[in-house]
Amino acid sequence: MSGACADPEGSVGAFLCRAGQHLRAAAIPQPRMEARMLLSHAMGVTQEALLRDPRAPVPGAAAAHFAEMLRRRLDGAPMAYLTGSQGFWTLDLATSPDTLIPRADTEALIEAALELFPERAAVGRILDLGTGTGAILLAALVEFPAAFGVGVDLVPGAAALAARNARRNALGERCAFLAGSWAEALAGRFDLILSNPPYIESAAIAGLMPEVARHEPLSALDGGRDGLVAYRALARCLPRLLAPRGRAVLELGEGQEPAVTALMRDAGLRVPGARQDLGGVARALVVAP
Repeated sequence: MSGACADPEGSVGAFLCRAGQHLRAAAIPQPRMEARMLLSHAMGVTQEALLRDPRAPVPGAAAAHFAEMLRRRLDGAPMAYLTGSQGFWTLDLATSPDTLIPRADTEALIEAALELFPERAAVGRILDLGTGTGAILLAALVEFPAAFGVGVDLVPGAAALAARNARRNALGERCAFLAGSWAEALAGRFDLILSNPPYIESAAIAGLMPEVARHEPLSALDGGRDGLVAYRALARCLPRLLAPRGRAVLELGEGQEPAVTALMRDAGLRVPGARQDLGGVARALVVAP
């Protein structure tokens, strides 16, 4: 550890100082910010309130909770699992190890959908395959206020979490979540279909960042030997689920645009193009009947 902490032992400042030192030694980015996030969560206060008086004592129960969260963070547990929440689009979402943590790159799907349907009232039914936290579907419902949404996930815990997130964001009456295989029990057609499927090649999982490979659900990451298993399933079900003027927007892994485009075209679907994410990667593939 480097340097002594100036604030009294047991105070907010001392806890933040020592936690920051541990996090920095573990090469965790932004150690001071993460220390504040963990301690404010443990104490049940905002970060602004936390920093008002660095000499204030940390209650015993909060100190124990903080120590356990810090231990898990140093072991690689993602911050979103420790605090139990993650922001996405305009939403505040609960998270759990049953689901992939929503990422900013995935917002490219919502941006693509808004470009496809500038007349927001034209979207009446939205489907999200592999819904996880419900992030993509709920963000779409915010932007398409006349729509009703259905989210499907193979993991029952994920479908239950997505339903809680809908209620948390005052969208519970505009959507339903189902646990089961994609599209198996679905009837009718949808104006907009969204999906962030598992697309990492099986052999590449071990090479992901440790906090992803060791902590996020394998079922939400592993796309099979070539990373395309889920896209093959999508190519089979999209023709019967898309409305005549409907569109699907599918998240892609880096470099997957040609292969996924070929799968969709082989299924008789059109692929008008793809939208790039903030890093310039083709991230959101648009598919049409």
